[in-house]
Formats: sequence, structure tokens, C-alpha cells
Amino acid sequence: MIGKIVKGRSFKGCISYVLADKDANILASEGVLETDVKSIINSFYMQSLLNPNVSKCVGHIPLAFSPDDKERMTDHFMERLAKEYMKLMGIENTQYIIVRHNNTSHPHCHIVFNRIDNDGKTITDRNDQYRNEKVCKQLKDKYNLTYGQGKDRVNVQKLKGAEQTKYEIYHAVKETLPKAKNWKYFEEVLKQKDVSIEYKRKVQTNEIQGISFKKGEHSFKGSEIDRKFNYSKLDAQLTENSYSQEQQQYEQQQVTIPKKARASLIENAVSGVADAISSIGGLFDIQPSNYDMNEAEALPRKKKKKPIKRKGIRR
Repeated sequence: MIGKIVKGRSFKGCISYVLADKDANILASEGVLETDVKSIINSFYMQSLLNPNVSKCVGHIPLAFSPDDKERMTDHFMERLAKEYMKLMGIENTQYIIVRHNNTSHPHCHIVFNRIDNDGKTITDRNDQYRNEKVCKQLKDKYNLTYGQGKDRVNVQKLKGAEQTKYEIYHAVKETLPKAKNWKYFEEVLKQKDVSIEYKRKVQTNEIQGISFKKGEHSFKGSEIDRKFNYSKLDAQLTENSYSQEQQQYEQQQVTIPKKARASLIENAVSGVADAISSIGGLFDIQPSNYDMNEAEALPRKKKKKPIKRKGIRR
């Protein structure tokens, strides 16, 4: 069981996506009019006006379960898990719909809820990523659900449609990234694997702010494939790769001095320093050649004059 928390601004976009699948099945709902898609969207929108200061009032959480638990995932059990998950996450007293999808090999559902509750208060998203992991683990342990094996151990051949393509892109990017030192090389190698890159740019500055990967008819944002594959993290990794390769080339170009030669150079250097010190010391030891210490000692010494005694004058 894995939960992914998404927050947005448009109920229309989110609900249209969730209910677009032909096999979509609404397991449960609260506080919305289910006449049609438009009425559901309007129900959410009207309640969001109770607190117009909150820009991201759309709460969207896909809950995915392991294919090994598929036999257990009846509509009733999945609804139960989704409701218990919402309660543990503090998503209460608000509108919601729980929609099941059957377009992938692993059972999953989508929870769409209004972050503006029935009293006009905002449902907190503080530490929601941490709480999400904790709640999913708690439910997996409680109901003995299968723990995920990780992307690297998923059997891609058993997947179908968009889910299979997503994992194919994941492996292509993961294999290419460590070898690439710039975006051009990265794009060219992925192209050879039938994966193309699309960039999202700011309208005014043309600055890149997002990235998507496309293979065949399916396209995914980088973060949808893996958290490490958003544009900023990929760009940082390519920059690091470039620096590491340049540093490695620089080190290989340096001349390596053999051990014996290095020892000889050190010995010569030390000897040269010693000679220099000796020469400098000699400058201070220079004395006249005709100067003899014995001769100096033989020189007569001046005698001190004795004080003259004067006789006193008698009066």
C-alpha cells in the first residue's frame, strides 16, 4: 500500500481526470451531488468558497496496492481501507469521493477531497508526507498487506499499458543518468531507447521549470516516474557528473614520478638546503688571515695609573 499526496487548485481538472477512465467506479462519496461529473465539480467548488484565501483547496491522494493483494481487494475492502486511511490522516468533516480504477495490474483508488471542510476551516497538510508513510505502514501491518518490492525489482513484463511504459522509462533514465555529463548526451542516449524529453518553460523568461518523458503514446512528468527525476535534481546530477569526469581527466594527465626518482629528488633538495645553510653560516665566520689569538694575548696591557696622594697642608 502506497499513498501519494497531491494538492492542486482545480477541482475540474482533478475530478475530470479521476472519472475519465471508462472503468472508473465511485466506491463512496460524501457531501457531493452525483448526478454527473459537472455536478460533482460544482459541489466541491461551492464549498471551497467558504475559505477563498486558500489557493490549493484540492486534495488528491491515489492509494495503490500490491498485485499480490489483488484477490483480497474487493470494492468493499478497498473502500474500508480508504476511509480508515482518511481518518488516520485527519481528513474528516469534509466532502470527498473515492474512485476505483482498474486500468493497471495493481489495484488502486483515488481519494479526492475538499481541503476546506464543512465549517470553512482548512484541513492541515503539516507533515503530511511523513504522516502518509506512517499511516500506510500502520494499515499494512494491521491488515497484513504486502510490502512493495521497489521499482528495481518490479517485473516490467507483467505490467500493461501506461504502467509498463512508466517502468520502462524509469529503467532507461536510471541506466543513462550516471554516464551522462550534459543534457545533450542525456537526450541522445534516451532517444536511442525510444524515450524523448519535453521541457516545460516559463512564458516570459523561457526558463526551464519542469520536465516530462515520453515513450510511444504515454507521457509522464519526471517526478511521476521517480522523485529523483524532476528537472532540478536531474540538472544537479548532470552537473556533478561533468565535474567528476573533468577532475578524473585532469588527474590522469598529471605526470607520475617513480618512487626511486622521487626519493632522489628529495635527497638532492635536502642536500642543497644544507649546503646553502653552510655557506650562509660561513659568511659570519670570516676573520682577518693575519689575526692570531696567541698574538692577541701577547699584546701588552695598559697599566692603570695609581692615584696621586697629596699631603695635607698644615696651617
